[in-house]
Amino acid sequence: MTAPAVCPRECRLRMLPFLTSLLIPLSGRYCLSRNSKRSKRNCPFNAKQGTDQKTGSVIGLRIFPIRRAGCHWGVKRSDHILHDRWIDPDYQKRYEALVGLDGVKERLEKEAEALLRPDLLEKWSKDLHGIRIPALDLLFRRPPLFIFAGDVGTGKTELAMTFGDRLARSARLSVELFPLSLRARGSGAVGEMTRLISEAFRHLRTNGPKKSDPNKKPTRAAILLVDEADALAQSRELVQMHHEDRAGVNALIRGIDDIANAKLSCLIIMCSNRLSALDPAVKRRAAAIFEFVRPTLEFRKTLLTAQLAGTGLSAKDIDSVAAALGEIDGRKYVYTFSDITQRFIPSLVLTAYPSNKITRELAMRVLKETKPTPPFLEENE
Repeated sequence: MTAPAVCPRECRLRMLPFLTSLLIPLSGRYCLSRNSKRSKRNCPFNAKQGTDQKTGSVIGLRIFPIRRAGCHWGVKRSDHILHDRWIDPDYQKRYEALVGLDGVKERLEKEAEALLRPDLLEKWSKDLHGIRIPALDLLFRRPPLFIFAGDVGTGKTELAMTFGDRLARSARLSVELFPLSLRARGSGAVGEMTRLISEAFRHLRTNGPKKSDPNKKPTRAAILLVDEADALAQSRELVQMHHEDRAGVNALIRGIDDIANAKLSCLIIMCSNRLSALDPAVKRRAAAIFEFVRPTLEFRKTLLTAQLAGTGLSAKDIDSVAAALGEIDGRKYVYTFSDITQRFIPSLVLTAYPSNKITRELAMRVLKETKPTPPFLEENE
């Protein structure tokens, strides 16, 4: 069955009547399909303004890659190689820019394939062992929950946001991303937090892509992103925890279990700065926990070499700047990935612009004016 052609970098926004307060608007405005009769207030999607030139409709929710008439989810029929036109270059570049996370990326891709592409594991078992080994059942029964834990600015949210593009290209799936915001905590009204969280999972359970036969390749998948998860899934062991927050955590745990029992082709990614603050029942349900740390010296060298290529800085200059981004002058923590890519390097470029070259001396001067983000301390520290 073919589908109507859509804009190569976005998809037309599908309207859903609820979850308005749960999803984070990227542009500050919500978008509507041209034919929708609903108000902009009721559009729940994480929308990015734009217009489909072929259909004239306003577009929003991102799908990796885009479904197109004559193609299988962005994959060419003939050789199963993705056509460059249907790959999102922005998300692809952002994913590839997360250098130093190769081990996390490799494990994440393998874990995601195990949950979303059971047909690949079935084939592996039969090809190499001659039978379907019983251990596959243990893999397939795990809740589709991944936890990204680590200090601030270490790339957790960026990886969660861009991983869908990589998954779509490697597993040849249409992947939808649904970010859940802190607005799910509600305004404090009794029962509001529980209702909002329950509605979010109910929507995903009702409208999410169902898993196909284990021996068949699925065509769709969804990712539910829960950022700042320690605010929604904090441990119920805390004595001072409000009963409304406890009820919200219970709703979150029920939602995770419901998604697992519904056999959906779906992943839930929770990002947290404080792994110890998460409820033990949430951590127990995680199929995998990925821990993120601040960049090492080699990581910082690789990052600077890639981003400052062509500036004339020597390897010795790069080594000096990378060392200065580490633990020096009594400071016991290093610059985060975000500190380097969002503050230091942009500041360096703008300081040199428009009449100076980027030099080691200039980099050191900018570095003194750019302070690193202090670590997010645990409650017992």
